[in-house]
Amino acid sequence: MAWKMAQSPLCSQLYIAPGNPGTAQCGKNVPLAETNIAQVKQFVIEQVIDMVVVGPEQPLVNGIADALKSDPLCKNVIVIGPSKEGAKLEGSKDFAKQFMYRHRIPTAEYQTFTTETINEAYAFLEKLSPSYVLKADGLAAGKGVLICDSLSQAKAEVKAMLFSGKFGDAGNKVVIEQFLKGIEMSVFVLTDGQSYLMLPAAKDYKRIGVGDTGLNTGGMGSISPVPFADAAFMNKVEQQIVQPTIQGLQKENIDYKGFIFIGLMNVDGDPYVIEYNVRLGDPETESVLPRIKNDLVDLFLSVGNQTIGQKKMEVIEDTVATVILVSGGYPEDYEKNKVISHWDDITDSLVFHAGTKCNEENTLQTSGGRVLAITSFGKDIASALALSNKNAKKIQFDGKYYRTDIGWDLMNREK
Repeated sequence: MAWKMAQSPLCSQLYIAPGNPGTAQCGKNVPLAETNIAQVKQFVIEQVIDMVVVGPEQPLVNGIADALKSDPLCKNVIVIGPSKEGAKLEGSKDFAKQFMYRHRIPTAEYQTFTTETINEAYAFLEKLSPSYVLKADGLAAGKGVLICDSLSQAKAEVKAMLFSGKFGDAGNKVVIEQFLKGIEMSVFVLTDGQSYLMLPAAKDYKRIGVGDTGLNTGGMGSISPVPFADAAFMNKVEQQIVQPTIQGLQKENIDYKGFIFIGLMNVDGDPYVIEYNVRLGDPETESVLPRIKNDLVDLFLSVGNQTIGQKKMEVIEDTVATVILVSGGYPEDYEKNKVISHWDDITDSLVFHAGTKCNEENTLQTSGGRVLAITSFGKDIASALALSNKNAKKIQFDGKYYRTDIGWDLMNREK
């Protein structure tokens, strides 16, 4: 987002909090804690900031948009991100499912349970056929969803979530869902609360292993556009999901100005909502934003002015493939502080930083599980992926791992 916003002639100064060595190339990194709303607000006032774009979910769930808008000194600041009430669409799986039911948005059958109703949870599981989908109600850094193949495993995991704190406070409530069989994709909407603009769609890859095997991660790569998301399917998405979602927010008087990420399942040509996020999703963003020709800051201004309905999305037709380089051992325990080399030799792909830092000698090192995102353009998935994989191979750090099969499942669907 910093990379895209820095390209705008409307942006005279860009601050990124807390930032990393990659964002430092786009603007000025400032050491603000994302969850310290008072600290962020003080910075906005002192620096006379005109626009605040909220990237992560936690500050939105904590109410950063409300805190800024309620302060007379920030009343003219454009905030890209929903109110605390709107952020519940991501902050509470139970709230999101109830919202979908109220507004007749297609989604899987579900029920929500607590420690007091664990026996009812077991009974509900017994009514379902495998596989079983278990979701921690609250935020769990993208890892709070379990898919269990057997009834005994599902019951054990529900018990672990509710009684053993498997996902901490996020798992105080557990949503159990019917399993939807199909293929996933992600749809992104930018709304000013009245109208909306649909961004390019993408498909991400959550599992750590080749062939979509192993543990869930924050995302191992993504592809945009999505071959099976043709005009007919996307029309269903817009009519059955996007429009009822925007109308539902209006009917419930929920202040919502920002992104809505809709995680979908294509079930025999019909879209069902798996989840909402209230921000741009990662790693899809690294595939989606490079395809957008529009000035992103201009689009954000139109959100603040409530004129987004007058805009038209302009998109590069090429395919984009993003491959994530991760630390060995991720998503479980992994080591940090590994020296990264040859990352600055890459000229034919975009290199977006995630878990990186510079040491005292200004040498780039790893500082997280997901380290770098390699994004490449191509005429099709195969050519875009080949370029990303070529450059993923060039970059070196101890324990480096990446999936080589991002997008393989989509290749036979391309026209």
